Amino acid sequence: MKGIYENYMKLEFASKSNNEAFARIAVAAFASQLDPSIEELADIKTAVSEAVTNCIIHGYEEKDGIVKIECMILANTISIEISDTGKGIEDIETAKEPLYTSKPDLERSGMGFTIMESFMDEMKVESVLGLGTKVTMKKMIKKEAKEESTYV
Repeated sequence: MKGIYENYMKLEFASKSNNEAFARIAVAAFASQLDPSIEELADIKTAVSEAVTNCIIHGYEEKDGIVKIECMILANTISIEISDTGKGIEDIETAKEPLYTSKPDLERSGMGFTIMESFMDEMKVESVLGLGTKVTMKKMIKKEAKEESTYV
């Protein structure tokens, strides 16, 4: 594990679509220690769903594989790495274009990377053909000033 962090979590599971909800909830539970708002938590869950779905649908296609998630917390930021050892992405820039999909026969919108980018503060995609893909996303949790109670 690279760098210094305050807390760390690693999760591996089979590339089955019914594990997508499990991944989303597990990461949300880990992120909850930062006391995120409902909106921040929803953003994280949506981005995780998109990344995990990409691993299952595009990375492994019809084959079985393992999806890995690593989460790190440092200060008020969660970093989430989601990776597979699937087929990889031939052209990352094209894949990141809104509405692009390599599976037009499926009812998919091609908005996965766009959603991840818009819901998280940072997103990076690394991929090697035949070896797999890793998506790293970061979200800073903004602490709202708590109003002091003025009861008399």
